Amino acid sequence: MIDLLLIATLGFLGSFGHCAGMCGALTVSFALSSKNQEKWWTSLVFHLLLNGGRIVSYGLVGGILGSFGNLLFTSQVRQIMAIITGLLLIWWGLIRIKPDFLPQLPIIHPLQGKLHQILSLAMNRVANRNSWWTPVVLGLLWGLIPCGFLYIAQIKSAETGDIWWGAATMLAFGLGTMPTMLGVGVSASRISADKRSQLFRLGGWITLIIGILTLLRTQAMIDYTGHGALLLLMLALIARPISAWWRGLLQYRRLIGVSSYILAIAHTLHQLDHSLNWQPQAISFMLPSHQLGLISGIVALLLMTPAAITSSDRWQNSLGKSWHKIHLLCVPALILGTIHTIYIGSHYLGELEPTWHNQGRTIVVILISLGVLGMRIKMRK
Repeated sequence: MIDLLLIATLGFLGSFGHCAGMCGALTVSFALSSKNQEKWWTSLVFHLLLNGGRIVSYGLVGGILGSFGNLLFTSQVRQIMAIITGLLLIWWGLIRIKPDFLPQLPIIHPLQGKLHQILSLAMNRVANRNSWWTPVVLGLLWGLIPCGFLYIAQIKSAETGDIWWGAATMLAFGLGTMPTMLGVGVSASRISADKRSQLFRLGGWITLIIGILTLLRTQAMIDYTGHGALLLLMLALIARPISAWWRGLLQYRRLIGVSSYILAIAHTLHQLDHSLNWQPQAISFMLPSHQLGLISGIVALLLMTPAAITSSDRWQNSLGKSWHKIHLLCVPALILGTIHTIYIGSHYLGELEPTWHNQGRTIVVILISLGVLGMRIKMRK
């Protein structure tokens, strides 16, 4: 229930900045297309039916996505989806709170261009009809239009892995956006631009909270968040060496690095809860190899912290050449993160009874880390 309240709040607060700007003109054009908008109450009924159709469309899509996740995604895949969802929510929240902190990330619908064209043609045909069901059908089609803000709610509904919870998630999101869209449609919104901006940023904080809860509240995330943090750190470090072949990775290097840091924090919190039961003194009773791995992970997180904090354009301009030196701390952080992985990871040497599989995985991780370090060394020559 808390998740539904949070997603509804996200829809409500985010709608003041995003929906009013992106879909406000569409709402007004729907209203103008209707020939029965003279009285305020007929206008209200029209927009209630319009938004009701949109929300029903959201719920149907959410149910499909939830059942799809339940049928085709294993528990491991759903955990990965939860990580992706959490990171997207945190990213969306951060750029709403501070737009220049992270680069814009293009989220592209696989059918975006073709789907837009088909839906636009269908809505134009329906809009010419003057029937009571016209706004309902327009709303149903409207709910299918690709939208970056909507993607997050859709991913969250798919991550539930349940048809009813998927539908409920999208319905809650849609109900959250309804007051703003009704206001835009009926009165073109009387809320000032300054108030909309404040509510938009507040929506960013709600989005950030939902993203953090997504990473922390899922089960069995200790390995997934740890591996995810290490993988993203590697990608951030090789972004420049391979920029000649893959320019896009360099463009979003800071975003990838911050995502690695966020996952590292989530991994640390899971470790404190799962391994130590929030009792740091338990470290003294661990095996020496496990102690080494744990301490290495803590130091790696501390080394990544200055780089994560200074990942904005403002810090880069203020620090000048020192900014690059601070971010070079991520190189020893990778070494220590690798040591942490192989000495405390349950699939590596951290297992009390090592197997050939664990030893093989250990060798693979070491070789990959050495490969990343080799690329960095070659780049500096």
